[in-house]
Amino acid sequence: MSRADDVAAAALAVAGGAVPAGSRADDVRRLTGGASRETWSLDLVLPDGAVVPVVARVARADALNAALDVEADALRSAAAAGAPVPEVLGVAPVAAVDGSVMVMRREVGETIARRILRDEAYADVRPLLARRLGEVAASVHAAAVPASVPDVVGDPVDLLVAELGGGHVPPPGLAVGLRWLREHPPPASPARCLVHGDLRMGNVMVSAEAPGGVGALLDWELVHVGDPVEDLGWLCAKVWRFGGPGPVGGVGSREELLDGYAAVAGWRPSGEALAWWELFATVRWGLMTRVMADRVLDAHEESVELVTIGRRAAEQEHDVLLHLGVELPDASLAPAPRPSGAGVHGVPTAADLLDGVRHWLVSGPLAGSGAAGFEARVALTALDVVRRELARGATDDAAHAALLDDLGLADDLALSRAVLDGSSDDRWDAVLAAVADGVARRLAVANPRH
Repeated sequence: MSRADDVAAAALAVAGGAVPAGSRADDVRRLTGGASRETWSLDLVLPDGAVVPVVARVARADALNAALDVEADALRSAAAAGAPVPEVLGVAPVAAVDGSVMVMRREVGETIARRILRDEAYADVRPLLARRLGEVAASVHAAAVPASVPDVVGDPVDLLVAELGGGHVPPPGLAVGLRWLREHPPPASPARCLVHGDLRMGNVMVSAEAPGGVGALLDWELVHVGDPVEDLGWLCAKVWRFGGPGPVGGVGSREELLDGYAAVAGWRPSGEALAWWELFATVRWGLMTRVMADRVLDAHEESVELVTIGRRAAEQEHDVLLHLGVELPDASLAPAPRPSGAGVHGVPTAADLLDGVRHWLVSGPLAGSGAAGFEARVALTALDVVRRELARGATDDAAHAALLDDLGLADDLALSRAVLDGSSDDRWDAVLAAVADGVARRLAVANPRH
């Protein structure tokens, strides 16, 4: 049996009472994305011909994520509190898919942020989304906390490093963010509560027919008990704006978000608290990129998406410095001239080979749809990163090393340690300049458009 066949059989079994004997699965398709969960769309066709459209989530072993039964408990509790969430039909371990499966009724709407932010179909609801997302977050935070949902009490920065540090020294830009967060603790919220953990564009299903435009809040795999402003800060992180002008998911203002939240919750988080959790979110995503890349680097998985995500830490380093008002130098650099002759490896050169693969992707797999087309786009991104690094890597290395030499530091690991332990605080301006230089150069290779 194929993977699709296994998932279809599992969904029929797990859906339980919603699907009588003799039902079958039709139109089984894996959806794009999902670095830590497989997500499948399928129709369950009942014996009388009625169709139940569902989504099946298949869990992978990942310490970052709550188990699917915990996710299901949170969904049911949020639904009881009035939050717009999919109805859970069943959840259970299934040996055939080597994991657990959760089946939910399929909601109708759009989750692709670039469409929500730009398509005319959502022009009328875009101005409503920021306030409505505040209302939705407040309804989640008012939900009863299921006993299965984890509550790890402690300093949020310590917990972040323990969960996502992985024994690595963070890159210098994230180290600056961690130090600032430690030195400026957030104002306390009235109470801890159920926190979605991944409230952002991409996990919000938008529909012009839904109240305020929000049809459903999806992907509860990071649910936990915590500070309610954590969800709001995560939603405001620059990474989730997708080029949109508004700080709240690209669609609206922080004031609109807090207005909506206060209208339902009965209290209003401060701008100071929101700013702290927004920076926390930026550092958190930066650390998460390394955790996901390590799933490939440690040979646990094979995934072009996961390994490419690792380079996105540079974007978060940039956003940390932007948040703190640190100016980045201009790291633009013309590509190195193409060598007139071939080196010892002859022709085609490494650049020629990359160009050949790039052309094949653009003319072939990139035109595909679904998961294959998505992975082709990620592969193209990875190739472009390599091409830019080949063009400027040696120049970047030499220029950045000169700044580190002036500080008596061997490399960026030593720079990060100096940021975190304060050992070079007597030359803090020079340390910060070296951090900004490295971030600018990494970003110019990883994603110059950011």
